[in-house]
Amino acid sequence: MNDYILEMQDITKIFPGVKALDNVNFQVKRGEIHALVGENGAGKSTLMKVLSGVHPYGSYTGRIMLDGKEQRYNGIKESENAGIAIIYQELALVKEMNIAENIYLGNEIKKMGMIDWNKTIANTSKLLKEVGLDDNPLTKIIKLGIGKQQLIEIAKAISKNVNILILDEPTAALNETESENLLNIIRGLKSKGVTCIYISHKLNEVKDIADNITILRDGQTISTMVNDDSMTEDKIISLMVGRELTQRFPRKEHKPLEPVLEVDNLTVYNPEMPDKKMLDNISFTARKGEILGIAGLMGAGRTELAMSLFGSYGVNKSGTVKIEGKEEVINNPRTAIRKGLCYLSEDRKVNGLVLGMDIKENTTLANLHKISRNGVINDNEEIKITNQYVKALKTKTPSIEQKVSNLSGGNQQKVVLAKWLMADPKVLILDEPTRGIDVGAKYEIYNIMNELVEKGVSIIMISSELPEILGMSDRILIMHEGKLTGELDYKEASQEVVMQYATGGM
Repeated sequence: MNDYILEMQDITKIFPGVKALDNVNFQVKRGEIHALVGENGAGKSTLMKVLSGVHPYGSYTGRIMLDGKEQRYNGIKESENAGIAIIYQELALVKEMNIAENIYLGNEIKKMGMIDWNKTIANTSKLLKEVGLDDNPLTKIIKLGIGKQQLIEIAKAISKNVNILILDEPTAALNETESENLLNIIRGLKSKGVTCIYISHKLNEVKDIADNITILRDGQTISTMVNDDSMTEDKIISLMVGRELTQRFPRKEHKPLEPVLEVDNLTVYNPEMPDKKMLDNISFTARKGEILGIAGLMGAGRTELAMSLFGSYGVNKSGTVKIEGKEEVINNPRTAIRKGLCYLSEDRKVNGLVLGMDIKENTTLANLHKISRNGVINDNEEIKITNQYVKALKTKTPSIEQKVSNLSGGNQQKVVLAKWLMADPKVLILDEPTRGIDVGAKYEIYNIMNELVEKGVSIIMISSELPEILGMSDRILIMHEGKLTGELDYKEASQEVVMQYATGGM
């Protein structure tokens, strides 16, 4: 029997103006965990969409061989019938439906033409136990955390008798405990004979879980290597970006100036649960020309803090907020933007971009009056400004008319940054600014942050990645259960100390 369960041979996929895949070869052994890594735009997701039938036969050239037989999928259903399932970074669950309904959506268990709910619920219970969950199958998805939702997606894949499971950035939105739990589930699937293709920018996870690693760069296969001791993270990065990255965090000694944002005793209640306090007497100062990091575990209140400052979260609020010494009442994003406070959301696709619009329209969205006169947009000025930001941020795109939905994650993030830079921020809150983007794009984002700080912008960076917090922040605030539990200068901070504060231990 062929040792390879999957062989993708000379796969080429061309979009208008872009060759996304250029004679890619990709081989996966039966029963292994095979990592697929590369920068955003390297072609990883496109290759998996070819494999799963999202890009049907005829829209690409090359061959897909499964168990030695050529496959020509014309849609996802056909690839699923062949035992291939893909779980995307943006989960495809219906939030208002329950667990059982989601797992068997489109694959319903029927008896005499009707859905057999007894068998559906019984089967769902068994699947949930397989992925380590004991939730009621009738629980609505909207009531579950993102970690459990990710496991339900895996349960859904298992229900289809999956032979090859593709996971695209499965831990991007998970905390460390949830991530480790998910990795253990994947190891358990491997022990049962399921072959896994694992896509991630978290190279420590890749090193931890993969048997073999394939690196893509600019739509081409660079190398497939055994994940042994010689395959270091630095070596993977070098192969991904085509150059040595001697320093992952381009730290600069900033010179903080006068306070630009002063928050005093900010208390905020959950708008959906009025008795639940989300932020409890938060007080801090952010200065011009510094990066203020905010660390904490999932649920600590970091994003709620950012959104409440931006005027998009909480109704029952108390405390004061001053910008450049003047007390401000910010109850909506429009006021925040006008006062010079901008917020780059942790979820760029939901809250940062209008995916159906092009780069030009997204870039100018937050500051249309700058390119308008008497309510009419000056098209030439819009084109000129957008081109300036595309050049300054090194955004990879064939045209500023390209829809942002067609850009890689790193380039989408640059468009969101351009939108907020055009708004001339005094304070720029970056919530998980490098989530789901590769090391090369991360480095470029860090350089942009340094440039903004040198121009006097105050950056508040929220991140779940402690190396990023420690590598880029001048000062670090740590949150735990809605409270500030610590403040550290970067010179006195370490992962151990930050985690002690983040767990309420100091």
